[in-house]
Amino acid sequence: MKVTVIGAGVIGLSAALMAQARGLSVTVIDREGPAAGASAGNAGAFAFTDILPLASPGILRTAPKWLLDPLGPLTIPPAYALRIAPWLYRFWRACSPRAVAASTSAQTALMDLSRAELEPFLASTGTLPMLRKDGNLQVYESEAEFRASLPGWEARTAHGIEFRHMGPEEMAALQPGLSPRFIKGTFTPGWWSIADPKLYVQALAERFRAQGGTILQAEVTGLAPQGEGVSIQTTDEPMSADKVVLAAGAFSHRIAATLGERIPLETERGYNTTLPPGALDLRCQITFGGHGFVISRLSTGIRVGGAVELGGLSLPPNFKRSEAMLRKAKAFLPDLKTGGGTQWMGFRPSLPDSLPAIGRSKASPNVVYAFGHGHLGLTQSAGTARLVADLLTDVSPAINLDAFSSQRF
Repeated sequence: MKVTVIGAGVIGLSAALMAQARGLSVTVIDREGPAAGASAGNAGAFAFTDILPLASPGILRTAPKWLLDPLGPLTIPPAYALRIAPWLYRFWRACSPRAVAASTSAQTALMDLSRAELEPFLASTGTLPMLRKDGNLQVYESEAEFRASLPGWEARTAHGIEFRHMGPEEMAALQPGLSPRFIKGTFTPGWWSIADPKLYVQALAERFRAQGGTILQAEVTGLAPQGEGVSIQTTDEPMSADKVVLAAGAFSHRIAATLGERIPLETERGYNTTLPPGALDLRCQITFGGHGFVISRLSTGIRVGGAVELGGLSLPPNFKRSEAMLRKAKAFLPDLKTGGGTQWMGFRPSLPDSLPAIGRSKASPNVVYAFGHGHLGLTQSAGTARLVADLLTDVSPAINLDAFSSQRF
């Protein structure tokens, strides 16, 4: 069987490698090449404890205040506000308690599968030495902020997720130099990370090629059912395959539209600054939840980034957002050296209910969708790859995929 995977990010290449392991002949095609998009500039976290959807009653309470700050954790550029209105309506509907409970259950199942698949996948691809298990520290500036987080931790308790709350002394022992403005924290040891996400995805590409896979650079402009297979239109020459995996991140909905499917995928534009490796003695990832960003330790530097800008694919970057996060990071960690950094902006593909689209296309059973993971592409990559391989080989998927259907909207 000949399979073409559209997308050479962490989802696409993980799926390609697992399909290879099932004995399939796989070609990957990408508009820019391996690790060119969100897979290159993310925080490097396997956030298996992050089971709560972004769409929730809590975000409805917080978002209005955040939206007043154009450089804050959440912003919508005025030039994009009208266009994103239908997506925001679907997001609002996904914030109901019933919808949140369903999304949390589905997200937990995918997280559990992804965690179980990760280490065997890393071992099989020669990338296990890149895995780190340093955990994550979520910090709070007030008792009110801490209390507001407790329902989320209770939900995690119900799903067996380990964590412990900390006072200032324990936090200082875990991470020296943290500003005393943070009066409490919560440490989750099950929050793992990769040494560097770009180097990791490039290593996957090298392993895929070494095992006989081909990676082509071209932009896919359309798909169409063709007999027992799929026709692929590109900016280069037309192609065909027995089966296609659509894992093109934030551009996936444009390609799905050529199959007649309208999928409400939007773009969370994420920003960061990567500082030199000696910028801070960082012991674990730190999440500044009230400010919408994290600071993480990579083998290539210290990365300060996050936040959400719902601004689509075409507007120019606003690197004032990166600068604002860096100023806050300096205030929160006074020993941080902020010089010599590199700024980045990338597109995170996001669906309104915070769940990805994983499953067969409505237009053709020979097209498998694997996109829309939002902040959790790296985290859910191994689990998604397992599900894609199951679908390609007509094996019953490891988890129920009803909640991830592209036809749920």
